[in-house]
Amino acid sequence: MEEFITVKENSYSEFTEKKSKFIGNLFYVESVEEAEDIIKKVRKKYFDAKHNCIAYRILEKGQIVERFSDDGEPQGTAGSPMLNILQKNGLLNVLIVVTRYFGGILLGTGGLVKAYQKSLMLAIENGQKVKKCIGEILEVVLEYSDFENFKYYCKNSKINIVKTDYKENVVCKIELEEDKKQKLLNDFETKNIKLNNIKELYKKFITKSI
Repeated sequence: MEEFITVKENSYSEFTEKKSKFIGNLFYVESVEEAEDIIKKVRKKYFDAKHNCIAYRILEKGQIVERFSDDGEPQGTAGSPMLNILQKNGLLNVLIVVTRYFGGILLGTGGLVKAYQKSLMLAIENGQKVKKCIGEILEVVLEYSDFENFKYYCKNSKINIVKTDYKENVVCKIELEEDKKQKLLNDFETKNIKLNNIKELYKKFITKSI
């Protein structure tokens, strides 16, 4: 898989249904380990809630890993319906945790399904979808006098400067889509941009430019 849809950043939703409060926390995650760690933290934060139901879809080592939990709700009324929403929206590398504070009024199985799905959908609407694609992480070294021109070049070329270290020279870590790398290397060779050195570091999924 070379591209997938995910969320740009974490988002939140909250509403009340028949006195039960539903709190949705939607997270961008990059690994199962990260997702499981977040689940523990959310459950600790809302330790006094009756239910903390979860669902996630994560691309890890080329495989899609899916998990859900009803956390004490009737089977099939929370985790599975939320996972179904993630699947229908084609979302990957996302984790949803919906916390329910029980209000004393039973919602019924159909009511629970609708409430948990609503909590997730609101969290998705409150966030922003983005497309991820395989990108390259490079390190470039340049003179201080050329830095402003390089920043301008990156902005126009939709290259993201991830990190900048100010040493004897300016050292930047940049990320760019694979098809943009060759243009950068060509511009370096032909001196259309002034750089002392370019070093290819590794590949990873990055946000696709629009």
